[in-house]
Amino acid sequence: MARIGVVAGEASGDLLGSHLIHALKKTHANIEFVGIAGPKMMAEGAISLFPMERLSVRGYIEVLRHLFGLLRLRRKLLAYFLNNQIDLFIGIDAPDFNFWLEKKLKNKGIKTIHYVSPSIWAWRKGRIHHIKRCVSHILALFPFEPEIYQQTGIPVTYVGHPLADMLPMEPDTNAARVSLKLKSSALVIAMLPGSRQGEVHQHAALFVQTAKIIYASHPNAHFLVPLITRETRQIFELAIFHEPESLPIQILFGHAHDAMEAADAIIVASGTATLEAALLKKPMVITYRMSNLSWKILKRMRLQPFVGLPNILAGKFIVPELLQDDATPEKLADAMIKLLSDVSYMNEIKEEFTKIHHNLRQNTAEKAATAVLAHLPT
Repeated sequence: MARIGVVAGEASGDLLGSHLIHALKKTHANIEFVGIAGPKMMAEGAISLFPMERLSVRGYIEVLRHLFGLLRLRRKLLAYFLNNQIDLFIGIDAPDFNFWLEKKLKNKGIKTIHYVSPSIWAWRKGRIHHIKRCVSHILALFPFEPEIYQQTGIPVTYVGHPLADMLPMEPDTNAARVSLKLKSSALVIAMLPGSRQGEVHQHAALFVQTAKIIYASHPNAHFLVPLITRETRQIFELAIFHEPESLPIQILFGHAHDAMEAADAIIVASGTATLEAALLKKPMVITYRMSNLSWKILKRMRLQPFVGLPNILAGKFIVPELLQDDATPEKLADAMIKLLSDVSYMNEIKEEFTKIHHNLRQNTAEKAATAVLAHLPT
């Protein structure tokens, strides 16, 4: 039996990993997957030695607070992989955590695959030389990435994005509204403040105050806020409690996809959710706040003006981005109101997102599985 070490650091990596494991097991049922996995990967049979949540830390300051625990966990993983003779290692995203592991394992003669190119096209481009020392192969999700690696002699395969395979070209907005018991005539705005507690802390009051301004000019508006944990839900509920006026904000326990599919437009924290919103052809306003120190460090390293994936994939500003100091209730509400009032612009956004969907639809899991199997010993 072949044994593959895997490490996924958050929900998006868990989704990628689960699809990959499923595709591999269709032709090679006798592969064992062990390392750090989320619930979707574990449902496909992966063994998780530590909770995936231990790696779900974002931002420089936030990482520093957990640094010693993360380093200790990583050393334990390395020891396990070396003592239990894995045949291959797959690091799924989480580059700062996984590259160290990959380099150590590669130096011991173990093939290493990194699934999801880090955003070297956006910031810290010099990392590519370090990546070359760490990985045997890169699996890239976006079509502009392979050329970057080929120039440096790093083996790479463009596999597309699994969400593009999963989601239909046309969203069923009416069915989503029926499922959520929403009026078909309502103006529905989904607000996604992020999945981590730190992100929701940064965005909760901002989103509530933004909703207040939008509601004043659009009294038929209804706001959906999907949150995946009890803790993040409590943070957002507290922000609503501190707003003296009653607002039509409905908090959902999960159901992020349904909320986005039901929406006319979306206000979303920058991250994977922006890509899903684009694949659902939803006009959006992208925003993000983090600690000021983390923002100053990141801003100095940026190589392009775009932060949101829809704009990066299009190579231009399709939708507004309001970040850090520009992320105010007044600016967010103004951007959303202008978006809703311009039908031709809304249609242009949907056309651009349809092009992105076609480009990313590559039968991702099977392509990734083929690349992985080429590195397994026969």
